[in-house]
Amino acid sequence: MEFPSWFQSAIQERLDEVSVRIQFQPDLRKYRLEEKGALEALFSCEKMTQCPEYTEWEDKHHYCRGLENERLYLQGMRDGARLAIALMSDPFAEQGGANSDKSKSEQ
Repeated sequence: MEFPSWFQSAIQERLDEVSVRIQFQPDLRKYRLEEKGALEALFSCEKMTQCPEYTEWEDKHHYCRGLENERLYLQGMRDGARLAIALMSDPFAEQGGANSDKSKSEQ
């Protein structure tokens, strides 16, 4: 099933917004600093792929990306659940309930 282009654009904009917000979350700052330090240590080696600093940087890099991807996934699940609930809810249920209560009080 192909989604309409406006829907794909809306999803892409939401993904971009959430990605930017996750990149600046303060609780991930510690891991980014560790990754940056490991990267700087890596550039001090002559043969990057054979030094232990490369393995350390690679581990920290993958861990940091994993945390970001986990948060993207969870936010996507939340957004998807909200969208499903909004699409399944009856927009007239609240209006009908309010109108029937109003008409009862007028009688």
